[in-house]
Amino acid sequence: MDEPKVVRKDSVAQLPEERIDWFVEPIARFVQVETAAGVVLLLFTVIALILANSPLSDVFRNLWHLSVGINIGTIVFERSLHSWINDAVMTLFFFLIALELKRELVLGELREPRLAMLSVSAAVGGMLVPALIYLAFQYQEPGQNGWGTVMATDTAFVIGCLALLGKRIPKSLRVFMLSLAVVDDIGAIIVVAIGYGSDLNWLFIGLALLGFLSVKTMAFLGVRNISLFFIAGGLIWLAVDASGIHPTITGVILGLMTPTKQWVSDDRFHTIIDSVVDNTSFDPSGDQALDPEVLKTTEAAAREVLSPVERLEIALHPWVGFVVMPLFAFANAGISFAGADFESSLTLAVVISFVMGKPVGVFLFSWLAVKLHLAVTPVDLSWRMILGGGMLAGIGFTMALFIANLAYSPDQINAVKLGILSATMLSALSGLLLLRFWVVDSTAASQY
Repeated sequence: MDEPKVVRKDSVAQLPEERIDWFVEPIARFVQVETAAGVVLLLFTVIALILANSPLSDVFRNLWHLSVGINIGTIVFERSLHSWINDAVMTLFFFLIALELKRELVLGELREPRLAMLSVSAAVGGMLVPALIYLAFQYQEPGQNGWGTVMATDTAFVIGCLALLGKRIPKSLRVFMLSLAVVDDIGAIIVVAIGYGSDLNWLFIGLALLGFLSVKTMAFLGVRNISLFFIAGGLIWLAVDASGIHPTITGVILGLMTPTKQWVSDDRFHTIIDSVVDNTSFDPSGDQALDPEVLKTTEAAAREVLSPVERLEIALHPWVGFVVMPLFAFANAGISFAGADFESSLTLAVVISFVMGKPVGVFLFSWLAVKLHLAVTPVDLSWRMILGGGMLAGIGFTMALFIANLAYSPDQINAVKLGILSATMLSALSGLLLLRFWVVDSTAASQY
């Protein structure tokens, strides 16, 4: 009897491989690892610190003050390289944050209102308590205006820290911390827009609102070309920038406006795929020939079976994680340790607000929300885990540096950056130690 013929599924179900795949596939796997962005961010932070304290420190510092822009006749649109990174490039970061929040609220773990309220309450406490502690230290002092610096949590570093614990912690803690970080990043950028903007220009505010309305109209009419939306977003950014409101709020609003509904349903997609088979013809040589129109329809269907939120999140996440955030850290984390004063009132206020205020605020507001029956906790998420997560929430690195550049004068900024860096290290260490040795070990012991 003949041996049965073995058909390799992967030879038919996958696209043909090319030499470039030997390079692309490892990169694709690398991008899929959530913690990779945190590793790259840490690397560029270290490089910035080394350069800021090396013989090249003056060159490194002056690099970010280079003027870049357009100068045509009387039209002048210029700003420093540092400002372009903080004001324009970071808009993509906030756009991605808003996309993640909307996906979680509409399609993800936060569709259940009382479960979502746990993260929202924790985020509110994690913003409010540190800000109040900071104001208690800096009330009527020169650094009083910097209260917004201590409000945010760095998503990449927090998720990176949780990844170090591997499968020892439940998925619910990761979801809780991701949701918390996204919500308080949104809160922080609203604070930036309101608290750290300049005098308002109502004409440009009106133009920006008209731009947002045009984006909504384009979506309503069924415009599918993402490039057109990015052009509209760029014009809105210019209007918001000229209005006196911090332009990064553009990313937040556009992200929350992005539709979560598929244009092509799952059933329609399967029907279209079936039509590819039905429309396959054979030429005399025996080769298959597909109708070009069917192929175009199939290509569009494969793209549009994902909602715009999901498509944009998949497309932007690598760019934000491996380009935007490292570039921001490279431009902002360069702290000179020459004459550093760890006992400066500003440094201490920032450190205490993050290291103590964050866990207290996260834990207290989560507990109150549950006791008031506004929120519920997942079965496998203990209060010890919430406390440990609150400690990790004291890692405010990216947003803290972002707000610090807006809130402080040049003679204050180095002391504040020193406090942010110190708080980041202390919060990461204390949170990891608590989760590893008090939460994980006690959980494992209770199982015997």
